[in-house]
Amino acid sequence: MAKSWSSASEALQDVVRDGMVVAVGGFGLSGNPTDLIEALRDTGARDLTIVSNNMGVDGKGLGLLLENRQVAKVIASYVGENRMFAQQYLDGKLEVEFAPQGTLAERLRAGGAGIAGFYTKTGVGTPVAEGKPVETFDGERYVLERGIVADLALVHAWRADAEGNLVYRHTARNFNPLVATAGRITVAEAEEVVEGWLDPNAIVTPGIFVQRLVTATEREKQIEQRTVRSAA
Repeated sequence: MAKSWSSASEALQDVVRDGMVVAVGGFGLSGNPTDLIEALRDTGARDLTIVSNNMGVDGKGLGLLLENRQVAKVIASYVGENRMFAQQYLDGKLEVEFAPQGTLAERLRAGGAGIAGFYTKTGVGTPVAEGKPVETFDGERYVLERGIVADLALVHAWRADAEGNLVYRHTARNFNPLVATAGRITVAEAEEVVEGWLDPNAIVTPGIFVQRLVTATEREKQIEQRTVRSAA
């Protein structure tokens, strides 16, 4: 089955619907599937649940979906760089489920591996554990966390081949491999789609997890916070 699509918009046009759960790779603005986020915005889909480490910043990354009032709920570990996120939450227009970063990563991994849930000590005795089953093992209390399976997963890779095998580059690897496995439909954008095949020993995400693939638009790398020192 051919996995390559000519654009992010075409790759999403017949799979996006209102109310779906969308998992998105990236950390801050590093490794964001920017073309796919913009294409998702352009669909106009509403009442989305977004699963991601964070929601980008105002006007960039997943912040674009917040600006367009497309998000009803967010499952994330950190949201401190987005003022619009905070305002929509305080106004009661956005539901937020916080998950410790390691727990969020494991929930995505578990969902991709077919594991319904797991117990962890992280969050026990805090609001994170409220309403969740708690059990005692070897004298320690653990809270049950559910695996996450998304209707749609969007990821950014450095290199790919025609079968959707993916390799990530440096920090942009972050949540992308976990998100790629957790989607019922996974769409990947890659900076380079190679001729032939990637080295099997280098592949991070096997193509069996990827249903659709597009070549990412060349663009300047976005930087969340730029800090420089004064010239001597």
